[in-house]
Amino acid sequence: MKVRMCCAGLRNLLQDWLSFSAKCYCKHNPPQTVSLSSKIGPRKCHILDCSESTPCTHRTAPSGSILPCRFFSCKEGAKVPSKRKQNTSIVTSDLLHKNLLKSEQKNWNNISPTYKAMTKRIRKKLEELHNIYTLTSGSPRMRLGENVYFEENGYIFLAKADDVGEGNAEILFSVEDLGFSDAFIQRIRISPDQRYMAISLKSENSEEATCIIMKLGNLPVVEKVIPSVFSFEWAANDVLYYTTQKNLKCQNVFMTTFTYQKHPKLVYTEQDARFFVDLYCTKDRRFLTINSNSKTSSEVWLVDCRRPFEPPALVQARTMGVFYHIEHRKDQLYILTTYGEPAEYKLMKAPVASSGKENWQLVYALEEKTKLVDFEMFSDDCIMFLKNAGHLYLNVISFVSHSVQSIKLPTWACEFELESYPELTTSTCYFQLSSPVHPPKRFAYSFKENNLIEQAVQEVPIITNCHTTRLLAKSKDETLVPITVFHNKNSKELHRRPLLVHVYGAYGIDLNMSFKEEKLMLIEEGWILAYCHVRGGGEQGLGWHRDGRQHNKLKGLHDLRACIRLLHQLGFSQPKHTALAAASAGGVLAGALSNTDPELIRAMVLQAPFVDVLNTMMKTQLPLTIEEQEEWGNPLEDEKCMKYIKSYCPYQNIKPQCYPSVFITAYENDERIPLTGILQYVQKLRKAALDHASRTSKKGNWIPNIILDVQESGSHCDSSWEHSLNEVARHLAFLNRELEEVCHPQHHSKSWK
Repeated sequence: MKVRMCCAGLRNLLQDWLSFSAKCYCKHNPPQTVSLSSKIGPRKCHILDCSESTPCTHRTAPSGSILPCRFFSCKEGAKVPSKRKQNTSIVTSDLLHKNLLKSEQKNWNNISPTYKAMTKRIRKKLEELHNIYTLTSGSPRMRLGENVYFEENGYIFLAKADDVGEGNAEILFSVEDLGFSDAFIQRIRISPDQRYMAISLKSENSEEATCIIMKLGNLPVVEKVIPSVFSFEWAANDVLYYTTQKNLKCQNVFMTTFTYQKHPKLVYTEQDARFFVDLYCTKDRRFLTINSNSKTSSEVWLVDCRRPFEPPALVQARTMGVFYHIEHRKDQLYILTTYGEPAEYKLMKAPVASSGKENWQLVYALEEKTKLVDFEMFSDDCIMFLKNAGHLYLNVISFVSHSVQSIKLPTWACEFELESYPELTTSTCYFQLSSPVHPPKRFAYSFKENNLIEQAVQEVPIITNCHTTRLLAKSKDETLVPITVFHNKNSKELHRRPLLVHVYGAYGIDLNMSFKEEKLMLIEEGWILAYCHVRGGGEQGLGWHRDGRQHNKLKGLHDLRACIRLLHQLGFSQPKHTALAAASAGGVLAGALSNTDPELIRAMVLQAPFVDVLNTMMKTQLPLTIEEQEEWGNPLEDEKCMKYIKSYCPYQNIKPQCYPSVFITAYENDERIPLTGILQYVQKLRKAALDHASRTSKKGNWIPNIILDVQESGSHCDSSWEHSLNEVARHLAFLNRELEEVCHPQHHSKSWK
């Protein structure tokens, strides 16, 4: 359940949960920006009226990466029949919450000095690596005609397309000019005539954004401020469509204008609580699409940008199990859809005038067990970035020659990021490739030359001492589960080296395998990194997700167990050297494994983990419970489902036994994972571990450290680089200490000691 927000194209529409313009800003992967020349002089921005504004932001993420935005919200506030009972329940719940929080804060204050010195040393090392490996490509550029707009460090810049070099850009305004000193720019949209710019601002501690519409000119002015906005698009020069967000839901679409009727008009409302509404403009700006999506189906309505005041038209009524997304080219709708067998993504087309699925014609179908990572439309071609058997491919589909060219990308690549906002008529598509231990490297595909070009300019050092291994573990039902392993080529006696295993396995989302400085540092220190691509995730297409959701959730647990056992059998570390890392929904499988197979791991690091599935799914008054039933099931109406969830739910299955040590980071302002649930989980887990120790009372009996670090700032969605750096350093200090009896000092560089 990790979150990132960003503006991008149709590629944002590819997850089966379909939260279209939402992406996850990873806490441990800070934005990579470059400071512009001090010669650029700021221009003052005249603020007309910000009285409606509410400072709340999220940091912008690089375009191209697709990660979840809408996951389970676990806010408190259950309704009960009696007002007196409700008040008593709230008071009791609040008192319990405060007492548990106070107890855990006291525990953390007592134990944190143990990790202080090590945390400081690790933090220093990470800062050094960040300075070395930060790719200075700047923020994504948005080109309109001869002008290029971009954002750096809270400033909005304007430059000429042929003169975007350092020192040649002009500052239009900054976040501080708008009175949002603690806010981050999340999304930018510019009107076709470039008279207006709409931006959304968020803070680390809130999930709701404020949309500000600026009237551009010699002196930019604030034209309008709209609170609680999720997505927005310009349908015409002065016509803006936007969705409002309330309790993590988006179900209403409004239209507002700035030259005629200035009052907003409601143009669409989604009645089904399972669906989430988002907006996207086709690449040629011919249509604005209203996308309504659940976890299992989708529906698209078109707004003709030439007639923006006319009611939206339905493309195809929603059908259970069918996703579809729309692009447009030469009076044809290009439909990325799961319609037909097998239920994986295909590219189809249909006339705008007759867009029903009975008229959809197949253009291209993905191979079995292939993941569609990204998609981008161009004037005569489209590009698909695919993942098959752990390898990345670039497929170019020509609409002119009706041919498909497939290019295998470098074997070390695990993640790709599409650069900037490519123009419809561009002759070159730029993107970056990376892995957890390989810094982003720039590539380009030339449509004219019909080939892949590796960019020569690369200032960061080349990683040569890391070996990448791809394995297949046989799960309980004989299914082969992919594992990606990284280790230092110079490491000897791998069975004695510490192993850090990563898992997620939910929502059809891949494990995040983009570059992170701490992963490279661990490799340099002799650690082994393993990424287990278990069912429930999306690494092998939509079927891989379907095979690990609802009544198949235990398959993900079986997969994780098989992966760790195979790693040990092949000599990659051993249980007493092994740690497990997971975040958000990944906490379900990590917590379940610690209940069923605690002997496989020595320690766990969990970030805002989802650890009480059953109680959460029993509370339909929570904002997203009904929506999440398509992922976890509905225990209120299905007794078998209730028993099934109870069989794997981490909180429900805690028992007295020898648990691994656990370090959990949680956030007071987390709207998706309830702090109360994590507090209760930690208390129950600690009691079970102590009960086991007191019953066995063997000489030298090991008692695990179970630690909860509750952060006052930050949230489930975003965190500043400074905040993330501290979190990562604490996690690594904990792991180092837990494994120090097997990871001897000679295995580590002086920077750690």
